[in-house]
Amino acid sequence: MSKYSLTAMGGTFDLIHKGHLKLLSNAFDISNKVIIGLTSDELAAKRGKITTNKYEQRLENLTTVISREFPNASFEISKLENDFGPAVLEKEVEALIVSDETSNQGNKLNELRKEKNLPLVQIVIVPMYLAKDGTRISTTRIKNSEIDADGNLLSIDK
Repeated sequence: MSKYSLTAMGGTFDLIHKGHLKLLSNAFDISNKVIIGLTSDELAAKRGKITTNKYEQRLENLTTVISREFPNASFEISKLENDFGPAVLEKEVEALIVSDETSNQGNKLNELRKEKNLPLVQIVIVPMYLAKDGTRISTTRIKNSEIDADGNLLSIDK
């Protein structure tokens, strides 16, 4: 039996890496169902992110990875046009899954839920997955050819 019936999490999921898989794994381990907010192209641009893949491709990639890696997972992917999407309005959401990098989002979400007279959510912080050099794994580092999606260091002298 899972700790929560319904949790929420969000991300851009541009180039899916081991850090994303760890976040998803934690979410699926503690929840019967996970709502995943997938950042829209517009919101990504507003946040200064230059994505390799457009929203539709990121949605397809994320769905494929979840189906392959977590075949029994119950999830719903929602397009994120703002910072919180359905997590603000869904009364049944019990927890927000965040990385330590985005943990402040939980407090902001609870402030918004309080304003709407909704129950506050638990904030579940999943530590960042570290690459082999002890620095966090990130899409930016993968794009810069510093590391691969598993956090292995890549030679700059290729």
